[in-house]
Amino acid sequence: MPPRKRTAAEAVSSPATGGSSRRRSNRISLGGKKSTYFENDDDDELDEGPPPRKAAKTQAKPRKGRTEESDDELQYEEEEEDWTEGDDDDGFAEDKEESGDDSESEEPQPVVQKRGRGRPSKGQAGATPVKKAAPKARASNTPKAKPKAKAKAKAKVESEDDDDDDDDDEDNRITFIPAVPLRDTNGVDYEDTKLHKNTLLFLKDLRANNKRNWLKSNDGEYRRSLKDWESFVETLTEKIIEADDTIPELPLKDVIFRIYRDIRFSKDPTPYKPHYSAAWSRTGRKGPYACYYVHAEPGRCMVGGGLWHPDNDALARLRASIDERPHRIRRVLMNPTFRKTFLPNAKANEKAVLSAFAAANQENALKTKPKGFHPEHKDIELLKLRNYTIGKKFDDKDLLAEDAQDRIMSVISAMVEFVTFLNSVVMPDPNLDDDSDETDGGEEEQEGDDDEDSDGE
Repeated sequence: MPPRKRTAAEAVSSPATGGSSRRRSNRISLGGKKSTYFENDDDDELDEGPPPRKAAKTQAKPRKGRTEESDDELQYEEEEEDWTEGDDDDGFAEDKEESGDDSESEEPQPVVQKRGRGRPSKGQAGATPVKKAAPKARASNTPKAKPKAKAKAKAKVESEDDDDDDDDDEDNRITFIPAVPLRDTNGVDYEDTKLHKNTLLFLKDLRANNKRNWLKSNDGEYRRSLKDWESFVETLTEKIIEADDTIPELPLKDVIFRIYRDIRFSKDPTPYKPHYSAAWSRTGRKGPYACYYVHAEPGRCMVGGGLWHPDNDALARLRASIDERPHRIRRVLMNPTFRKTFLPNAKANEKAVLSAFAAANQENALKTKPKGFHPEHKDIELLKLRNYTIGKKFDDKDLLAEDAQDRIMSVISAMVEFVTFLNSVVMPDPNLDDDSDETDGGEEEQEGDDDEDSDGE
C-alpha cells in the first residue's frame, strides 16, 4: 500500500520523515533550480566533510521578506510530495539524480540579493572588501630617540656587563706569590737534640710580618723550621718520660701546639703565633692534668709547668687541699731544688716562698676571698689564685747549645714533685684515697713518738 500523502501543514510542522535522522532545509531558492542541500550527500563524503548543519550555515542566504515565502509555498509543497513517495533511500537517490540533471542542463543564474533589515551577511560584506586605512603611528607625536642617546645607553649596558665579567674574573683569579729562597745554613747542620739558628730567625721574621701572604711566600722556610722543632720535641719526649713515668708516649700532634691562632673572639687580628710550643701530660697538650711546658720564641724562651686555668671542680679541690692539708703544698714549695730553680729571689722561709709563688700567679687571681673561706685565713693568698704554675726563662743561646735538652731537663726534673702533687689533688689515682698523704702521716706519727720519748727521758 503506498504511503499516505501529507498535507502542506504536516510538511511544514515535520519536514523530516522516515528512518533518516537528517533534517531537510526549509529554505527556498529564488531561481528555478532545485535545492542542492543534499547534492553531495554520499556516505563516504559525509564521514569526511563537515556536518550538514554547519555546511548549511556557510551556505546561508540573506533573509527575505514574508511575502516571498508565501509566494513560493506551493512549490515547496510539490517538492515535499515528490520526496515522500517511496522509500527514504529512493527519495535520496531521486533527489540527487534530479539535482544532477538540472545542474547539467541549466547554468547557474546570478542571484539578485535584496537588502534586508539588520546587519548585512558575511558573504555580502566579503563581496566588496574595503581596505581600512592604516592608523597613523603615534611615534610621530613623540620625539624619536637620538642615535647618540641610543649609543650611550648601549655603551652603558656593555660597561655593566664588562664590570660583571671583571668581578667574576677577580673571584676566579689565581695569584702567584713568588717563593723566597731558603736562608743559608752557614755550614751548620740541623740536629735533633737542639734547635737551629734559622728556626729562631724565622720566628723573629714571622713576628714582624704576621700575614698570610708573607707566610705563603716563605712556606719553604716555615716547613723547614717546623720539621726542626718536631725532631727536637720527639727526642725531648723520651727524656721527659724517663723523669716522670706517668707521661705516656703520644703522637707529636697531641703534644705540639699549632701555629695558627683563633681570632674569632680576639682583638688581635694576627693569624699566627710567633712561637713554637709543646706540652706533656697524661693526656698530652689537652686535658685536666698538670703538664710540662716548653716555649721557643726569640727573646721569650721559657720552660714551665703546672695547671693553667683549671675548671671549677679542679679549682675547688685545690682550695680544699690548701685549707685542710696546707703542709702538702708548703712542703713542695719549700723544696730546696724547686725554690732555687723557680723562686731564686725568695728568702728561705715559708712566708716569703708562699708570697713569691702567689706573686708569680697573680694573672686573673681573685681580688677578694673565695666563697666559703674566711678573709683572715693564713693561706688566703694561695686560695685567691686561679692558676698554679711555675716557669723559668731561657736565653736563645740555651736552645741553640749542644746540651740544650739537658738544660731543659734540669728544670723539668725540679718540677716533677710539683706536677705530681697537683695531679694527686685534681685527678687522684683510683687505688689511693682522695688527697691522702700516708708518708706525711707516718712522719708526723714518728715525730710525735720521738717527742714523747724525749719527754719521758
